[in-house]
Amino acid sequence: MNINLFFNKMVRELNLGNIIEKPLKVTGGLTHRMFKIVTDKGKYIVKLLNPNIMKRPTAMSNFNRADKYEEILKENGIKAVYSLIFNDKKMQEIAGQYFYVYEWYDGKSLKDGEITKYHCQEMGKVLAKIHNIDLVNKEFSDNEKNIDFKYYINLSKEKKSPIYDLIYDKLDILNDSMNKGNKAIKNLPNYFSICHNDMDSKNVMWLNDDYKLIDLECLGYSNPYLELYELALCWSGYEKCNINFDLFKTFFKAYFDNTKLDKNVDWESIYYANNGRLEWLEFNIKRSLMIDCDTKEEQEIGINEVKETIEHVIYYDKVKNDILMNINE
Repeated sequence: MNINLFFNKMVRELNLGNIIEKPLKVTGGLTHRMFKIVTDKGKYIVKLLNPNIMKRPTAMSNFNRADKYEEILKENGIKAVYSLIFNDKKMQEIAGQYFYVYEWYDGKSLKDGEITKYHCQEMGKVLAKIHNIDLVNKEFSDNEKNIDFKYYINLSKEKKSPIYDLIYDKLDILNDSMNKGNKAIKNLPNYFSICHNDMDSKNVMWLNDDYKLIDLECLGYSNPYLELYELALCWSGYEKCNINFDLFKTFFKAYFDNTKLDKNVDWESIYYANNGRLEWLEFNIKRSLMIDCDTKEEQEIGINEVKETIEHVIYYDKVKNDILMNINE
């Protein structure tokens, strides 16, 4: 696809004016591609949806559902960069390429060393506010994970992939995490709520002390305890394998100061149920092996994400006792 021709056609069809600067690719997206577009009418960010994602049979219904929940967040005053609506719909399509358009927000995401207690307080509060919109007392159910990691290990060896050295000796810990998570998911507290499902630090843009959430296409109903726990980890340094438990507890306190949910639940089950990283690992193993992937650029992203995700799996196993001790405090 000729990217310049595509964007010129896009601004014409959506009446966004005339492009006055060369489209600039924005870094940060691990699944979709992002571009900054400047026209004589304004500045925009365009998210080009990954074609391989859009081939999935559930993709369109998932995006449509998230678009509906996005409007609910907007009605409830959640600060976010919301996708623009053209012809009564959010998702747009030109020549088979699906995309979203947003107004440009001149903020930046925080790196781990920049995150303070203030940021964790704000994120704990807004997460509780999102969950409070429609908090339902209902049995939580989720599909068990059934990932054949042994198959991927053998395939990576056969293809002489660089990920083989990263995963060949990790079969036991991956299967252990998957099996314990499948059991633990049945013991989660019986609550459902609207969840962001991807509100880690890269998906919040800060402008001084103000912020806006981005990447709302994963919005959906899920277990609020699980999202709280996962995000408290992400915002306190888990992704760099170096949890700051002061930040971790700050996030928890801000959340529970703004919700009626009970703190006294089975946190060990939540610890084990928090294994969505295994599905992210499988997705990136496939990209690394050029399964459901057709560009070298995406393959390189996949290889790097396999490396990081394996490090997370190992670290998470090591700090279990510390995590549970700090929650119980």
